Amino acid sequence: MLDTPDAVMAALRENDARPYGRTRTVTAEELVDAAEQFDDTGVRSMALLELMEAYEYDGERSKGPVVFARILKLWDTDPDGFGEWARHQVFWRFKWVADALKDTPDVPLAAIGRWHTELRDRYRAAGHDLQPYYAQRYHLAVQTGIDVQNAYELWAARPRSELSDCHACETRARARHFLAAGDDARALEVLAPVLDGRSGCEQEPYLSQATALLAQLRQGRPDEARSGHLCGYRHARGKASMLSAVGLHVEFCALSGNEPRGLELLAENRALFTVTGDPAARLDFLTGVEVLVARLARAGHGELAVSGPAGTPWTVDSLLAHVRAEADALAARFDARNGTGAVGAERRARLAVEPLLAEPLALGVRAAVAPELSAAPAVAPAPRRTAEPEPEDFTALVLRARELELLGHPDSERLWKRVAERAGAAGFVHPESAELGGPERLRAELAEQRAHEALQRDAYAEGKAGLLAAAELFEQAGLPGPALMCRTRTLIADLDESDGDGSDGNGSGRGGSGSDGSGGADGEDGARGARQVDWAALDAALARAEELRAGGELTDDDYLIVLQARAYAAHHDLVEAEPEPTAEVAERFEAAVGAYRRTAVELGSERRAATSRQYTADAAARQGRLAEAQAELREVLAQLDAAELPWHTPRVLGLLGQVLLQSHEPGQAVEVFHRALAEAVRWGDDSYPYAPTYMMLGHCCLQVGDLGGAVRALSEAAARYDRKGAEAVEEAARVRLQLADVLRDTGRAADAVAVLESVLLDASAARLDVRMLAQARLDLARGLSELEEHRDAAEEYLRLADLVAGWEDQETHTMVACEATLALARAERWDAAEAALARAREAHGKAPQVDQLAATLRELTRLTMREQGEEGLAAALALLAEADAVGAAAERRGEEYNSWYLRGGSHYERARSLAVAGRYEEALAEVERAIPEYEAGGEQAESPRAESVRLAALIEGSDLGRTEAAVARLTAGIARCEAAGLPEAAEVLAELRERFAGE
Repeated sequence: MLDTPDAVMAALRENDARPYGRTRTVTAEELVDAAEQFDDTGVRSMALLELMEAYEYDGERSKGPVVFARILKLWDTDPDGFGEWARHQVFWRFKWVADALKDTPDVPLAAIGRWHTELRDRYRAAGHDLQPYYAQRYHLAVQTGIDVQNAYELWAARPRSELSDCHACETRARARHFLAAGDDARALEVLAPVLDGRSGCEQEPYLSQATALLAQLRQGRPDEARSGHLCGYRHARGKASMLSAVGLHVEFCALSGNEPRGLELLAENRALFTVTGDPAARLDFLTGVEVLVARLARAGHGELAVSGPAGTPWTVDSLLAHVRAEADALAARFDARNGTGAVGAERRARLAVEPLLAEPLALGVRAAVAPELSAAPAVAPAPRRTAEPEPEDFTALVLRARELELLGHPDSERLWKRVAERAGAAGFVHPESAELGGPERLRAELAEQRAHEALQRDAYAEGKAGLLAAAELFEQAGLPGPALMCRTRTLIADLDESDGDGSDGNGSGRGGSGSDGSGGADGEDGARGARQVDWAALDAALARAEELRAGGELTDDDYLIVLQARAYAAHHDLVEAEPEPTAEVAERFEAAVGAYRRTAVELGSERRAATSRQYTADAAARQGRLAEAQAELREVLAQLDAAELPWHTPRVLGLLGQVLLQSHEPGQAVEVFHRALAEAVRWGDDSYPYAPTYMMLGHCCLQVGDLGGAVRALSEAAARYDRKGAEAVEEAARVRLQLADVLRDTGRAADAVAVLESVLLDASAARLDVRMLAQARLDLARGLSELEEHRDAAEEYLRLADLVAGWEDQETHTMVACEATLALARAERWDAAEAALARAREAHGKAPQVDQLAATLRELTRLTMREQGEEGLAAALALLAEADAVGAAAERRGEEYNSWYLRGGSHYERARSLAVAGRYEEALAEVERAIPEYEAGGEQAESPRAESVRLAALIEGSDLGRTEAAVARLTAGIARCEAAGLPEAAEVLAELRERFAGE
């Protein structure tokens, strides 16, 4: 019941604890009505201030001036009825009103000027500095475009005052001034204190992170932009008060090649389309949306379904028309009010910006919306090299395609596609040419190319069927040699069907670069569990090849492909038989690869000889003969270089990088992997295994301490796996878990949480291995705890506890229940924390985790005392008694646990609790019991022992007034810390001793 002023004040305090949003705003409106029944200026002013704040942060800023008029009327009538905080807020919120008037185009410019004068006069009369007044004049000048530089100097040159905007917000305003002037470097320099965490507020650094995104890309600082997006967007997501920032994040996605991510942001923020109470912010949001959808429309995706205002199905084209019409009209209203064209000009400048990167920036997060865009990003790649020219003459085109295919040149695929287009065109007539051959041969060749393309995208059934169809067409054309080659390739085409990374290069192409590689030295080529090799069929194919070759009906290269198929199959069997292949398997491998290599050398095929040596090197690496593998691969590279076949080097370099990584030479491996990726891009090898290569590059970067490089490589690996679709969901998730670990280790917990959320919130999470899913939830829960988002952390822990409850491994359940207990307590959900603790006790009974349960009870003790103070002492002591009992029970059962740490920790926490309750003598006695318990732990216990000495001296000197004894205790403790090599602990004790010595 809100029938007393105290009841209304209590309700106001409760509402103040709620997050900003509709619930808080509606409650604030109700509390204003409740406060009006009392003739109490203090209550009424507090209710109105709460309502104004709710409007400010719920996207209804335009309602603020009306509320403030009521506040000002109270102030002018009864200023003494305002409390100290409320008095300060009256003057502070003059600025809120100025901003709201400026950002509402229906308010005349003259009215804004009158308000500025009112602000100035009120500040001057109250003895406040006028720096905030000049700040408001500058903000208006920015919007109108009139005398901006002069207004900036009048504001920026004045020292900050008590009523100035917070340091972080003013820093952002100064940075925006330099961004508008085109000075990105200066703007980022100005923003540095906010972006690096030295300055902040409730909305900072998040607004500054959004502001800096495009400047960071333009300045070649993509790592910072990636981090700013991940961290900043997490905070802005769904918040009406961050409407402008959400628009900037959408715009960033469009201009960094992350259109699918941009569409996901639209879906997550669909409710923001209804926010109309802050017109300037709405214009910023709509313009950011327009940048994205206009880009998609230009790329030909106009019919793609997207998220827009609720109640209507939207496509790119329809949403573009909608936001463009509204934003143009809104900008025109601002310009009409201001009498200038500045707002419209700024909007047009944003819309005119072209993508800032040649390739999409890998963000590390999964974007599940519009996967077709991920597979074919709208951003055109940068020119890589001079492409093979396309002959105009059709016969010359086919002959050149055949020639390049024989060399394994990557441009052969492009030329064959052009051949197919021209042959399939209406009115095409097959030329009469002996070199070209008849139309039957061409149909067979094109069928073979289609099959090759299917195999490259791992469509094995389609590819095999296509090869068999091509074989039939070759037979009909009177070409039994190519027909045999196609049939032979079907025998190995799906041997490694479980391998989705394309790294094996199974000879599926007649000559393409995808055929010139072997599996990886790391053994992760998916051979295990694949189908068995049909050696009888391969033997029959070889016998038939010998017959055809003797009769002149099989070309040398087709014969080599038959031998390569046998070598590949033998390599497959060798890998599957690891770690101890039989003599038969090993001999078959040596025979098949040896025959392939000898014949390739005899026939002068450098590329086929190089392929055979890759098989040999890979086998050596798998068997631990790493130096031999390295030497072999370096000779292969030299061989390819001498033969002027550089487009075959990327896979050799990739395998060499794996061998170097396995040889514990990560520094060299980093260089080799970079070279492999660069060459693959240069030659346009779309079948190259980019995703696993980037993943291994990330591992190498970690090992050499290049954490930034690891983040970049793992982010790119995850993005590459995403492009492979559903088949690579688990690989992408695994990489993201590794990426989150790296981000957390570099102190970027918010980035790590954003990456983990993208894994778990995606629909594909249901397809993940249950243990991977559990690890992701655990990492996310811990990350949220680190960010002090305890309620969300607790929810994740509880979901995880449900997930692992049925596992045979109940140690995991115990651990999760313990961590959930603390998260719930930190979120002040004490009843739920008690339930989680009961769950932890039950799980501990089945699978004891002595140290963890005891540690949980100790930390729960500390949280209880922090929450309840002296009144929580009995509960705290009961928790510590339970911790002692957990240790005693383990002792009786003969279970291993850290006895000295458990007992010392209980004494230490009991001392803290007693001290909080004012029972200092008992507290001192307890902490003195902790010290010898820690001494029993040896060197590893010196640090907690030093902390016990500190606590004992603090109680002794501060609470009991025995400073001489405290100084003596600290002196001995300092000497012990120095002897134990703990300089930081010694410094802490020395500072406390100095304090007591001066008293």
